[in-house]
Amino acid sequence: MHALIVVAHHDPRSLTHALAQAIGDGITQANRANTFEIADLAAEGFDPRFGLADHAVHRREAMPPADVLAEQARIDRADALVLVYPIYWWSMPALLKGWIDRVFSNGWAFDYKPGESFTQKLQRLRVHLVALGGADADSFQRHGYDQAMVTQIDHGIFDYCGARVMSSERLLESESLDPKAHLQAALALGQRLFRVEETSHAQVDAECA
Repeated sequence: MHALIVVAHHDPRSLTHALAQAIGDGITQANRANTFEIADLAAEGFDPRFGLADHAVHRREAMPPADVLAEQARIDRADALVLVYPIYWWSMPALLKGWIDRVFSNGWAFDYKPGESFTQKLQRLRVHLVALGGADADSFQRHGYDQAMVTQIDHGIFDYCGARVMSSERLLESESLDPKAHLQAALALGQRLFRVEETSHAQVDAECA
């Protein structure tokens, strides 16, 4: 099985990048037949700005630009999509949000035309979210930021398109705790990632039998 790991951080030496690599290592350690690809949005120079060309795609007036088609093809090749990102102002960085804005387009992630029924198109997609934050868990819970992120990202983006969020992790106190704990958590996530996928598929098969 193959995972696309999307990482959104400008510094290749960051803990965010190290977590993405640890998840990939865990995936291959669990089964040498498993593969992964890391999409480093900053290093690859992905343009997150939603412009006129993207607006035309949303209105079903044009095909997506080449860079968007390339990202959609990477997702289509994957059995699982893993997003690894730092938490900026209780949400994801603009780079990753812009990637979603442009890539999860009308006609690919969903079908919408005024006066017609809405169709979700990403039912096959399995998603894992790994967010790295500097605050502690109490801050997220006390102010409701944790539920706000779930509502905005897990439900607002992926449920809207029909994709299933299989796991959603927040690794917190990143600037005060020993990073080894977070790296171990990322490795463990990678090791069990496709076990979660296989369990999910088995449950679906049982329900359909």
